[in-house]
Amino acid sequence: MPLKGDGIRLPNRAANQSAKAVRIRTPAKINLILRVLDRRSDGYHNLWSLMQTVALEDELRVQVRSDSTELSLKCDEVSLPTDRRNLVWRAAALVLERAGLQIGLDIEIIKRIPLTAGLGGGSSDAAATIMALNHLLRLGWSGGEMAEVGAVLGSDVPFFFFAPSAIVRGRGEDVAAVRVTGVRWVVLVHPGFPIDTRWAYDRLAATREHVRPLSEQHRRLAGQASLAWQDVIPLMENDFEQPLVPVYDAIREMKARLLTKGAETALLSGSGATVFGIFCDEDSAFRAQASVEQVHGWRGYVGRAGTASLSCREESSDPLQVG
Repeated sequence: MPLKGDGIRLPNRAANQSAKAVRIRTPAKINLILRVLDRRSDGYHNLWSLMQTVALEDELRVQVRSDSTELSLKCDEVSLPTDRRNLVWRAAALVLERAGLQIGLDIEIIKRIPLTAGLGGGSSDAAATIMALNHLLRLGWSGGEMAEVGAVLGSDVPFFFFAPSAIVRGRGEDVAAVRVTGVRWVVLVHPGFPIDTRWAYDRLAATREHVRPLSEQHRRLAGQASLAWQDVIPLMENDFEQPLVPVYDAIREMKARLLTKGAETALLSGSGATVFGIFCDEDSAFRAQASVEQVHGWRGYVGRAGTASLSCREESSDPLQVG
């Protein structure tokens, strides 16, 4: 049942219960397919994407405080704001508003996913915050209800409630879980600079003459509950590559190096700036990582594709080691 109005309200006693802290690992995502379709009446674009998690993860710890009504957020990444500009802060505030609660929260983040990289790190952290509070406060929201809350925050957030793999449509609110069979390893290459998402959309709009309709091959993928890698890889594409590659030579160079080192395919993730390569085995992936890190400013990460979905672990009151 979708959330409406101010959401589900709990009795006041819920805020007085001695809740334990929870820890939750939050995976990065890649877009195996990303089509940017027509512009919607709300100014956003309709998307069609096959998304999958990768075993590069941030970590969150969330604890309810009975002696405060303040929302405290700490992070070991000093460049990341820890006020209402942060998606985690906004996610926590939104959950409390919808639940009709005024309580204190301590949230700590350890960042491992690069910022503004097309990997959905902020969205994953926001989804984890919603899930953690749903668990701690015993809200009883379903995955669909949590995804509806997440959709208010950003188009990538709902996906993480259906991970590890899903087809995402519309503004991101239409999510259908799908299974990608087989084992693949992913090498993520971050070039050391961000690409602003809004600018990328503007660049896309300015450089394309028309919107290509969704292909019949992609439509067929959407009708299947299980997909094999050998069927997905030939169909992988990202609409942002065409407008961004002429501006950022590094995108072309990262793709070329990954392919040279044995990647089955390589692609920009999201609106960048991270490029990823798909590898059949772990050893090849780590050799490719070593190669890309020889380039000044580039950073490589290796993770298995299709990691487990978000899940909470109840913990003691010991905090994470946040700088």
